[in-house]
Amino acid sequence: MYYAALIIFIITYIGIIFTRLPRMNIDRPSAAFFGAVAMIIFGVLGFDEAIKAIDFNTIALLLGMMIIISTLELDGFFSLIASKALSYSKTPFRLLIILTFITGSASAFLVNDAVVLLFTPVIILICRSVKLNPLPYLIAEILASNVGSAMTITGNPQNMLIGINSGISYGHFLINLLPVSILGLLVIIMAVRWVYRKDFRESFAKIVVNPIPGTVIHFPFEYNYKSMRTSVPIFGLVVLLFFFCRPLGLSIPMIALLGASMILILGRIKPSKVIRQVDWVLLLFFASLFIVVHGIEKVGLMDRLVNSISLRENAAGILGIHGISLILSQVVSNVPFTVVMLPVMKNVHSETLWLALASASTLAGNATIIGAMANLIVIESAEKHGIKIRFWEFFRTGILVTLITLLMSFGILYLRISV
Repeated sequence: MYYAALIIFIITYIGIIFTRLPRMNIDRPSAAFFGAVAMIIFGVLGFDEAIKAIDFNTIALLLGMMIIISTLELDGFFSLIASKALSYSKTPFRLLIILTFITGSASAFLVNDAVVLLFTPVIILICRSVKLNPLPYLIAEILASNVGSAMTITGNPQNMLIGINSGISYGHFLINLLPVSILGLLVIIMAVRWVYRKDFRESFAKIVVNPIPGTVIHFPFEYNYKSMRTSVPIFGLVVLLFFFCRPLGLSIPMIALLGASMILILGRIKPSKVIRQVDWVLLLFFASLFIVVHGIEKVGLMDRLVNSISLRENAAGILGIHGISLILSQVVSNVPFTVVMLPVMKNVHSETLWLALASASTLAGNATIIGAMANLIVIESAEKHGIKIRFWEFFRTGILVTLITLLMSFGILYLRISV
């Protein structure tokens, strides 16, 4: 049983690795789903045991947020905030600043994968409208979506996993990692400007054809303002309730589901249309990963990993998490890496190390184009519009931002335990 679980785990993660390589026709969810089914077929887990291994709190949080995000998307909310804010930029550098902070802020309170999926076509349209090279702005979008998402539990899937399993409150999580994200966004702006300094030498006045002084650039997007009068306040209420979940006696997943149910009942978008927008494949991917990891945990493979990693609430422990996150996030991506680390972290009982894992696994995703799912979403979306972001093109900015932000993250978290 031990060797069966080990072989299944290796095959599953090889499948996950190869799905993230260009032009490979292997699907990440199908690789994880195969591993989950194999764990049951080969007797590592019983069917009921496999079902119990699924963390339904995480699934519920993801589902609730997906329904809310899907409604906001159909309302045109994302296009509205992107186009309205970015249209007021008067220079390429100011456009970069606004884009970086909008993407980072949106990714903090909504799942970053959804944010980049919706923002990428908007950014490409804006850049082409004012005759700018879109590459610096798309790379900044990728980096900002990861860095911004690090500050909250709802920013990305790995933070959801960590937030639910660690028991850290939404507000406490935000307060501790906010400095990392804010400083990280500033690093992105300076790094992108330095790497693409030639692209920031001209002004819009020299680029826009026949510009009219004092006018604002508008973009052809449609918005359902009537529907937004319901969906946006509900989204705001959900975020507000996240901060008061403990006094109210409600869990974060329950608040997300409450918001999702309200937006389906009270919103103006047909519920069936919203539900079709939900990424059910991502939910299957997560459920399957939980089963695979529980299988290797049951046979004692995780015990060896726990014993081989010495994690304590000190400088070495924080540095160790940052180091292993940097390496393994490039191998299996940060979400599967975090799932594997959960059983290890549960034996550590350190809030600082949980925060270190959230920060490091997210920031490490910026090192290469295969480090995080958001990276691949932007790259694939851009390619549909005829824009190619090559590995080395991204790497020269990504690795610079990653190393600086990881060092800042280490310093901020070490300061937390040393003061």
